[in-house]
Amino acid sequence: MKQNYDFKNKVAAVTGGASGIGAALCRRFGKAGARIAVIDMDRKGAQRFARELAADGVEAAAYACDVAKQKECEAVIGKIIRRWGGIDVLALNAGITQRSPFIDTDPSVYRRVMDINFFGALYCARAAIKSLIDKKGMIVVTSSHAGYSPLLGRTGYSASKHALHGLFESLRTEVRPLGVHVMMVCPGFTKTNLQTRALGSDGKVTKHPQSTVGRQDTPDHVAEAVFRGAVKRKNIIVLTAVGKLTYYLHRLAPALYERRMAEKLRSEIER
Repeated sequence: MKQNYDFKNKVAAVTGGASGIGAALCRRFGKAGARIAVIDMDRKGAQRFARELAADGVEAAAYACDVAKQKECEAVIGKIIRRWGGIDVLALNAGITQRSPFIDTDPSVYRRVMDINFFGALYCARAAIKSLIDKKGMIVVTSSHAGYSPLLGRTGYSASKHALHGLFESLRTEVRPLGVHVMMVCPGFTKTNLQTRALGSDGKVTKHPQSTVGRQDTPDHVAEAVFRGAVKRKNIIVLTAVGKLTYYLHRLAPALYERRMAEKLRSEIER
């Protein structure tokens, strides 16, 4: 029988930690007694949020990092390990999204999405893996329903999330015997500022409004579900009713899923 994971006095490093789901994860892990490393590209935002956590009694520190840059990831992870003696929980949450038809999208957009969503996670995990093995810790990866099923108009985003599953589910098989757990998190449409920064076909922030399927989730609800899943060391958590339907429908009737999903989202990329 698996023993529940205890976050008390653990060191949790969260990328994209200054806002949205990342900030909610910081708050929830901190509430459980973890010491929090807030990693974010927004230096001032990370510092401000770390002060908010400290005001609530959570030991926290801020680290500015562009996860698309390998050397910055390695430097920041090294600083966290030296400060607190290691990393117990690495939450790979930093990300960017894209909404545009493939036929119009410049390849540079795909590179940018992959640099942040995939390589950013890889760089941080690679830098922290020895510490995670020493601590018999945990990697929590923020993926998406787009990580296990197709999503119209988001070919770059979906590709990056599928890649995360390939990398980290394979990594799980390597590090599980060493005591490290890997959990994939698949939220549904969640109300964060991520969608307001979605890249369009030219790499600039798109002005096209987002279409969603089902009710939007909240970062706090996602964080609570992640926390509960992490405590039980689940391999994957799939959130929202629509998400669960997507998960099973795509496996049982993929053609039906693709048709229904396309009907819901087609207007998003119509020109």
